[in-house]
Amino acid sequence: MPPQKLYAGVKLREIRQRAGLTQKLFAERLGVSLPYLNQMENNHRPVSTQVVLSLAREFDFDVTELGTGEAERLVSDMREALADPVLAAEAPTLADLRLAASNAPALARAFLNLHRAYRQTHERLASLDEALDRDDARLEPSPWEEVRDFFHYCDNYIDSVDRAAERMARTGQAPEAALEAHGVALRLAEDGPLRHYDPASRTLTLSAQATPATRRFQALLQLALLTQADLIGATLDLARFHTEAARDIAEIGLANYFAGAALLPYGPFAQAARELRHDLERLADRFGASIEQVAHRLSTLQRPDARGIPFFFVRVDQAGTITKRHSATRLQFARFGGACPLWNVHRAFETPGRFLRQLAETPDGVRYLCLARDVSKPGGGWDRPTRRYAIGLGCEVRHAAAVVYGDGLRPDDAGAYEPIGISCRLCERRNCHQRSVPPLERQLAVDPNRRGLLPYEIAD
Repeated sequence: MPPQKLYAGVKLREIRQRAGLTQKLFAERLGVSLPYLNQMENNHRPVSTQVVLSLAREFDFDVTELGTGEAERLVSDMREALADPVLAAEAPTLADLRLAASNAPALARAFLNLHRAYRQTHERLASLDEALDRDDARLEPSPWEEVRDFFHYCDNYIDSVDRAAERMARTGQAPEAALEAHGVALRLAEDGPLRHYDPASRTLTLSAQATPATRRFQALLQLALLTQADLIGATLDLARFHTEAARDIAEIGLANYFAGAALLPYGPFAQAARELRHDLERLADRFGASIEQVAHRLSTLQRPDARGIPFFFVRVDQAGTITKRHSATRLQFARFGGACPLWNVHRAFETPGRFLRQLAETPDGVRYLCLARDVSKPGGGWDRPTRRYAIGLGCEVRHAAAVVYGDGLRPDDAGAYEPIGISCRLCERRNCHQRSVPPLERQLAVDPNRRGLLPYEIAD
């Protein structure tokens, strides 16, 4: 597979402006001509290897930032939207999508919003919903989807909230003591919801059935709602959500973010992650957190001046539905439907309490180290159901030496990698024995006299 050309004009301009340099001085530092720099900044030419090396040498720039971020997410989301049959006939090339994501991200997001509105309308009509006669038939994203995309395109890292949580963690004050200092009484109850706060009596009630890590997290979440209202409100104002429902959901999301960042403060947690080689169990034990909380936090370590390993994190239910997703890597998850069935996260339900490791390769040739484990959340009683999920965590295989779960694997052996994709409807692999639906970007050939792995063949 030929190497992928890298267009990163927006990022180049950001680096130059952050350094306070003119195009002429910036070009001199990079060792290129002024016209060449101008072409790269306008995405008329790809970034050369020489420029990448100069960025690392002259500006101490983490070159992995050039291949990840919003542009990659937009490209992935647009590819999925354009695979829709109604658009497939006029689908632009991958190079055109990359140019659109880099040069016109607002236009790309507007296209995604339009496609989402189309899907919602289509699904309403398919289910015989009389949408045109309803007052709520506006073609707007659902509040949940809008909030999910907000965190998705923020790289799941909210700097102001993260730093505020880290400052609170530095005080060393336990959540119970912090609540008491703000006049809030804490009590446990055998029955009732996981968390309930009564503003009138200033009493926070937590479920006695929850684990200590969960109770601590919920106490920190309530602290965020009580003490960080101005910060959360300012962040919500900048996000400009379309509906009050989306704003309310995002408020809880930001409080959750604060709680996670206070439970696992950025600086100490990032240092411990490096020292312990990202061992989830040891990190959970050190910080009094759950394995899921630790895995999710690892995927958010994207502070510009102290980036951790770019991880992806995902949580799926037993039906294969993605309930949480985030990726700081080039691997992006499908916005609609489930994940690839060949991915080890689905096998985690078969081996409860065990970590599963996998070397995997996506159709674009990128290789990953993938980790999966089931996560059971008991209801706390005979008549209360146990919620079962599986979590997946992974990074590009070039980081495997810094991750304890890469020990003993064979990253140099091409035969050790399992082929995975984003979803069947987007995957280009022709002979996958687990394919559930044909790829929308390829023509099919059906021969009634021949049957292979599939009842059809995928044309070139």
